[in-house]
Amino acid sequence: MHGRQDLRGLYLVTPDEPDTARLLARVKPLLPFTALLQHRNKQASDALRHAQAAELAQACRDAGVPFIVNDDARIAADVKADGVHLGEHDGAIEAARALLGDAAIIGVSCYDDATRAESAAREGANYLAFGAFFPSSTKPNARRATPALLHEARRLGLPLVAIGGITPDNARPLIEAGADLVAIVSGVFDAPDPVAAARHCRSLFDSTRP
Repeated sequence: MHGRQDLRGLYLVTPDEPDTARLLARVKPLLPFTALLQHRNKQASDALRHAQAAELAQACRDAGVPFIVNDDARIAADVKADGVHLGEHDGAIEAARALLGDAAIIGVSCYDDATRAESAAREGANYLAFGAFFPSSTKPNARRATPALLHEARRLGLPLVAIGGITPDNARPLIEAGADLVAIVSGVFDAPDPVAAARHCRSLFDSTRP
């Protein structure tokens, strides 16, 4: 069972890539350095999101990397993903748990809201995500969080995810503040050498303890 306290490292989030074959070609070389992969494609149709999730789920199974679907517990169930990530408009943890089972990883976006994090922890979330910590090209209008929020949330006893404008070069202070995972899209995929960027992210966790 995934979704335990041992989730730590690079939480890679896919870019909006319409070509499924190209998406797989971009993702597969990064999986050896990835603790968790999330499929997120806000621009795709439901059919394309389902097709991409199915392909990524298989690639992650082959690599031994837990696979998470963003927003949609139904797609997660259909492709036998390891779990789902829920934003504030994506339904209740209880409903996702009923659909995906006790072993599923259910993550929740908590933004800059400690009260939301406390509620999610009580309701059975497996990890709590906070952000954005830096300006983000993916979500330019996202609410902003502070490292102090990560430090405060340690008391909830769940893995903590930092997200929002994170790169290999600015992630260390967030890990030091308590992030167990750093969620990155463009900081890896748009890097001159994505494999080197992913490797660098993983190395930060080898050398930094919260």
